[in-house]
Amino acid sequence: MQTIVAFLVAIGLLVAVHEWGHYIVARACGVKVLRFSIGFGPKLWSRVSSHSGTEFAVSLIPLGGYVKMLDEREAEVDAVDRHRAFNTQSLSRRSAIVAAGPLVNLAFAVLLYSLLNWQATPAAAPVLPVPVTGSQAEMGGWTGGERVLRVGASPDALEPVQTFDEFRWQLTSAALGQSTLYIETVPGQEKTSGSPVVRSLSFAQTSTNAADASMFQRIGWVSPFSKPVLGDVAPDSRAALAGLQSNDLVTSVNGASIADASTLRAMIRSSPEKPMEWVVVRGSESLRLSVTPAFDRSGGQTIGRVGAFVGSIPEMVEVQYGLFEGIWRAVRKTGDIAWMSLTTMGQMLTGQVSLTNLNGPLAIADYAGKSAALGFVSFVGFLALVSISLGVLNLLPLPVLDGGHLMYYLWEGVTGRPVPEKWWERLQRLGIALLLVMMSVALYNDIQHILG
Repeated sequence: MQTIVAFLVAIGLLVAVHEWGHYIVARACGVKVLRFSIGFGPKLWSRVSSHSGTEFAVSLIPLGGYVKMLDEREAEVDAVDRHRAFNTQSLSRRSAIVAAGPLVNLAFAVLLYSLLNWQATPAAAPVLPVPVTGSQAEMGGWTGGERVLRVGASPDALEPVQTFDEFRWQLTSAALGQSTLYIETVPGQEKTSGSPVVRSLSFAQTSTNAADASMFQRIGWVSPFSKPVLGDVAPDSRAALAGLQSNDLVTSVNGASIADASTLRAMIRSSPEKPMEWVVVRGSESLRLSVTPAFDRSGGQTIGRVGAFVGSIPEMVEVQYGLFEGIWRAVRKTGDIAWMSLTTMGQMLTGQVSLTNLNGPLAIADYAGKSAALGFVSFVGFLALVSISLGVLNLLPLPVLDGGHLMYYLWEGVTGRPVPEKWWERLQRLGIALLLVMMSVALYNDIQHILG
């Protein structure tokens, strides 16, 4: 139920924001708005404004919405109202009305990120885990436990990093841009431990097309540093049968020293049905226990599981920015995500990125429910991310989308005449077909994700 409610709230709010952009600019340009609808199909609720004459409605199918304006191409318009019809407006006004929807979505994301930046929010500190075996970070000499102080595209232009998520974002941008990231760290978890050292990771030869878990595996850092301490142990699990208990500190497995939780998790995942000798510290006592991870098939992979939460809560820091810095960071983050989304869509078209990265309504509903379960901050972050995606998608030069209409207006501005009606109709049909194909692929991906 929470997933459904979170999805409806998210989609309803973001669609309302998008259509409000069209509506408010249309009104400002003197265009008569006949209907403002959230959703399509049969109306569930409607009310006509006595001030503007606009009908506000909520319709049955929540996947979208529309603003219906007075237009001579759709119905006969009285001569007295002709100056208020959309099609009689200047090219600049029509362009502004169409562009307003997606641009307001981007502005809304800036607002949401600003709100998050202005409040004190706990986040994981930028302390690096032990790198994944064979990863780029391991080959680069990182050993784990280093605290990141600053990062940047140049050793002379490093910016402070306060959280692990900020560091991951910098990694993502550098990896997808196939550039070099310079990282300043101190060789220990404490800020005062040792002198700062600047090292670099070059992604110039790295073939990375999507910011997914496999990308961070190849880089070497998936999650922040966490001590190899056990959390809740499930009854009758392999961990419980082996005698493991909550708060046990794992110091070695099969004779190999365990420095952090990510190393222990990797060893468990790679050892289904293989007996392992663990050394754990429980209070002042050291115990040697035999643990055999259970066989589990997840996401098409065979992995081992012990039935216990592995890893302590990472070191947390409280992050809060001032008024102007919070806005500036929100603008930068919105721009970076929008550019990354646009780049990923382009790579899908060229075949560089798999179409399996395309998500549909079921995946969005799943993410909405999970983010809502994590709390207000996570849900607001999710809303901002989807708002950016909605804005970028609608700016694509695809017929039937806002970007397609802007493409028509560009033609009109260059040639001095509108797109011929027969070509307009053909392009609209093509746009609908392409949109249906995209939705079908996204829905297929959603179903595959659900089925595992």
